[in-house]
Amino acid sequence: MSSLTERARALPLRSRIALLVATAVAFAVAACAVTCWFFVRDTLYDSLDTALQRSVMSTPEAASHVTRSGECIKSPPNRFGLETIQIVDASGNSCIINGQQAIKVSSSDIAVAKGESTGVLRNAKSDDGVEYRAYTYPIQGYQGAVTVARPLGEVTGTLSTLTLVLSLVTGIGVLGAGAAGLLVARTGLKPVDELTDTVEHVARTEDLTVRIPAEGDDEIARLSRSFNAMTAALENSQERQAQLIADAGHELRTPLTSLRTNIELLARSEETGRAIPPDDRKALLASVKAQMTELAALIGDLQELARPDTTPAAKVEVVGFHQIVQTAVDRARLRGPELKIGAELAPWYVRADAAALERALVNILDNAVKFSPPRGAVEIKLDRGTLTVRDHGPGIPADELPYVFDRFWRSPTARQLPGSGLGLSIVARTVQHSGGEVALRAAEGGGTVAVVKLPGAPTPPPEHPA
Repeated sequence: MSSLTERARALPLRSRIALLVATAVAFAVAACAVTCWFFVRDTLYDSLDTALQRSVMSTPEAASHVTRSGECIKSPPNRFGLETIQIVDASGNSCIINGQQAIKVSSSDIAVAKGESTGVLRNAKSDDGVEYRAYTYPIQGYQGAVTVARPLGEVTGTLSTLTLVLSLVTGIGVLGAGAAGLLVARTGLKPVDELTDTVEHVARTEDLTVRIPAEGDDEIARLSRSFNAMTAALENSQERQAQLIADAGHELRTPLTSLRTNIELLARSEETGRAIPPDDRKALLASVKAQMTELAALIGDLQELARPDTTPAAKVEVVGFHQIVQTAVDRARLRGPELKIGAELAPWYVRADAAALERALVNILDNAVKFSPPRGAVEIKLDRGTLTVRDHGPGIPADELPYVFDRFWRSPTARQLPGSGLGLSIVARTVQHSGGEVALRAAEGGGTVAVVKLPGAPTPPPEHPA
């Protein structure tokens, strides 16, 4: 059985479908043929039994064929048609009154002759081996019974002809089913062949712009639409990857060029022995350090964006949103000691990656600190999962707000300030992974308001300590 299964699996899908269809049709046709054969057989037997029971002789007529000495008197030829008729006594002896060959007496016939049974229908054989259908019934007032029999050939011949016809019909049906199965498989698998050709083309050429026509609502159409959606997503991912690489190369070029220039100046001073004035040397070293810091920050941002879009389940846990905000506020106060940073934080617990969420909040507060005027104020408030950070800086023009979360996008007014343009992209990504929303809008009276909303609860779950 296992070898047959393995052989079937080794066949092409088209052949397997055709084989399956042929097998199913063959089983159905065979079941119908067998049912029909048994139904016809039973009908023929019932018809023959009815004919035998209608051939019953009256008691005087049956008794007239037996002499006082017990000898049988045969009937004139064809008086009783094709039936073979014989009389059976209680001792099991029989004598023919119509026909050529005696029917073998059975125990059931003797029981009828003794009056122990009212009649019996059975298959019997004559002395020459011919099969008969026999009906034995008692003779009233006489210690004996009459057996009326007809050859089974009239039934078996019809059944043999029916068997031949049903076998031919079954064979033709199976062959037709196999051909129909091949046709159905070829037609039904045509979209699969097209899908296969497309996949092979994509694998060979890496051309993700190819699409498969998807018509209808069947499984093949759904598969085609799913493939088109997959290639579109891959194409989009490939474009974003290429754009990320191009943007990263562009952003890295500036600090690297500046760093290289400064290092070449320091190296040339050492090679030529011409000392750089102390103030200029100090400025060069400060510039090198700043460029190194910018490069490190840019590489860290790129690594953050290069992480998979799905946050590992092991890092997601219930954390205090207000606690993470407080940590980010403390760091912001260190970076802007001259600013007045006020925070009103109501308890709120969320499910998130604590490290990623803290990094995102630090990016938001860094922007607020960076764009705030000297001795300005930053107001921070957390209420029922909604965090607002308001600064009093120059604000963001309305036409630039749609682009603030794009990678490497920087406002023309902020391109002279340090930064990579990736901070807000990281913020949006982290907040979305936590199931929340983030937005920037212009504040009344100037400045910008950053709003972060995260789903959660004011109290921690029982398993999480406050």
